[in-house]
Formats: sequence, C-alpha cells, structure tokens
Amino acid sequence: MTQSQRLKYSILISLVVLGVMLGLSYLQNAGVITEQLFQYLAIGVAILVVVLNGIMRRKVKP
Repeated sequence: MTQSQRLKYSILISLVVLGVMLGLSYLQNAGVITEQLFQYLAIGVAILVVVLNGIMRRKVKP
C-alpha cells in the first residue's frame, strides 16, 4: 500500500464513520436506541477505526 492509497482509505473511513455516527445520533433522537447503547456503539466504532488505522500504517511501503 502506498501513502496515497492510505490517504484515500483514511478519507473513506472518516466519511463512513461520520455517516455511522450521524445514523446513530438519528436513531437515538428517534428513541430507537438508548444513550447507553449509543455510547457503547460509538466506542466500538472508535476502536475499530484505531485498529484499521494501525493495520494500514503497517502496510505502507516506505
């Protein structure tokens, strides 16, 4: 993976995370999920992004 590919994937991941968080926020406001569940899901999304970023960083060729 090159540095430009990593940048493209990072932008894609950030847009997906933004969409997921907006969706979760909408579901919480609509009363579908509780605030506690929202917090757990947000933490899970954050951990997933950190792991994906670490994997991508290791795959970048110098």
